[in-house]
Amino acid sequence: MRSFRTLPLISAMALSFCGMAQGQSLLELYEAARGFDANYQSVQAQFEATRLRSAQAQSKLGPTGSLSVNVSKNNISYDPSKTLVTNPSFSRFYGSNTATVVGSQPLYRPGDKAEVAQSSLQMQAVEEQLAAAEQDLMVRVSQAYFDVLASLDTLAFVQAQKAAVAEQLASAKRNFEVGTATITDTREAQAGFDLVTAQEIGAQNDLQVKKLALDQVVGKMGTQPKTMLAKAEPSALIPAQVEEWVSMSSEKNPGLRQAAIGLKVTELETQKAKAALNPTVDMQLSHTFSNNTNASSSGAVPFGATSNLTTGALVLSWPFYTGNALDNRVRETLSLTQKAQADLDAATRTVAQNTRAAFFGVVSGVSQVKALQAAVESGKVALEANKLGYTVGVRINMNVLDAQSKLFDTRAKLAKARYDVLMGHLRLRQVSGTLQLQDLQGINNLLEP
Repeated sequence: MRSFRTLPLISAMALSFCGMAQGQSLLELYEAARGFDANYQSVQAQFEATRLRSAQAQSKLGPTGSLSVNVSKNNISYDPSKTLVTNPSFSRFYGSNTATVVGSQPLYRPGDKAEVAQSSLQMQAVEEQLAAAEQDLMVRVSQAYFDVLASLDTLAFVQAQKAAVAEQLASAKRNFEVGTATITDTREAQAGFDLVTAQEIGAQNDLQVKKLALDQVVGKMGTQPKTMLAKAEPSALIPAQVEEWVSMSSEKNPGLRQAAIGLKVTELETQKAKAALNPTVDMQLSHTFSNNTNASSSGAVPFGATSNLTTGALVLSWPFYTGNALDNRVRETLSLTQKAQADLDAATRTVAQNTRAAFFGVVSGVSQVKALQAAVESGKVALEANKLGYTVGVRINMNVLDAQSKLFDTRAKLAKARYDVLMGHLRLRQVSGTLQLQDLQGINNLLEP
């Protein structure tokens, strides 16, 4: 497996919501998914099949041998009444045993050499396919993992908001009873409580759906992802220039490498097609042993006959005329090579575009996290100001409820933005072909122990 530089992960990104729930880490669930995920298992099986097919191609350039044995029982009979010769009649059974050993060694087979080179390239291609499948599994498990954490955070924020609204509702009822607030304040608080209750039901359902999705990916029921540690600022991307990431992608992206290998395979297919027009030379050796027992030429005296025949030969085969079939095959492979080149060019442009999009997505996400952090602090100040204004009578209950709702909504967005930045790092590494297990370990270090 190729070695890549470590992902410059966010140094200590996490949520303001921190729980002490015991659960599985990201690495634990990824290892479980490796033994369960059908897509990954399929690529592993394809890897093994390609390895065996490559060994089959290699054998075409080596010697081959075969043994054939023939054991038969024969009967010879002679009836003088049916001939003009007056020899005595006889009938004789005799056995005939023959064994032949044939060995062959290819001396000149350019088509087979091209096929061996193809098998080696196809082995490299399936290695890239396996690397891509591993990276894809890392991303899918991480996304499902963070989706559950984000849903947990949303539910926690909604429940905290519900508690705050319930407290506000109780306060409004008390103030109405003593005559310091109107019935409107009570009804507004009740409406806010009913709304957040509905939001809590939706958040609980979303969490259940996200947990089921994670269970399906990793093949475990009732998974409980560990929560994140205390929040901190995200680290900058290294390298910091987008074109450096594009250059990295053009060299290491598994999909691009597969496309480049595919182009080489089609070029070798053209060599095979051209080689089919040329002669081939093989060296063959054979030895035949024959033994006849209990036979008789006159019917009077039995005898046995044994013979050995050894033959060595150079066999030249030249398909000098095939009705233009081979010529057309060459033209076909040339067209396929042009197609492979076009596919490689298209893949190169797509990967470059995806790399730039992933890079700027991370940059934007980091800025969004900082902006939401500032918005949370401002929301806290606004909520306290509204509570104070409500106490002294210059703000109404609806203003307090609105400030509470905005603050908890901003906190939920901040939590989600942090996860999105982490996923952005992983996706950028994936498209650049540098994602590996230690990148998940870096995220794992941010989880509760």
